[in-house]
Amino acid sequence: MASTGFDTSELARLARQMGQAGEDLRRQVKPFLRKEGTKLKSLTAREARKVGKKTGKYRKSIKRGKPYVYGGTNAIRVYCYAPHAHLIEEGHRMVTHDGREVGFVRGHHVFETAARNFFPRFQADLEDFLDEAVRDL
Repeated sequence: MASTGFDTSELARLARQMGQAGEDLRRQVKPFLRKEGTKLKSLTAREARKVGKKTGKYRKSIKRGKPYVYGGTNAIRVYCYAPHAHLIEEGHRMVTHDGREVGFVRGHHVFETAARNFFPRFQADLEDFLDEAVRDL
């Protein structure tokens, strides 16, 4: 009597290993995001120094947030809590004490510039992170 059968024990073992690797990768994402957020924060602070003026507590108020899930993806935020940060970032009207507008100060777009300059570096770091994760399988 002939019988055919498949031995799926190796396939089950591979599935368990891949499941464990996925769990290990999920645990490594938050430290990776923190490290990348710190790099972006330092680049943003460097861009803020280029503003060239003493800007109160603007440079000291640039912070890195905690990793969080946004729209199903992991994210981290670099922000500035200074009350005048939006004026430096986006620009503002110059108004005299009697309410006359005498000009406009253009924004420096510190965060936008830093994010644009950081993107290629982040891509390279992300590729290295994923290569290492795949190599550990």
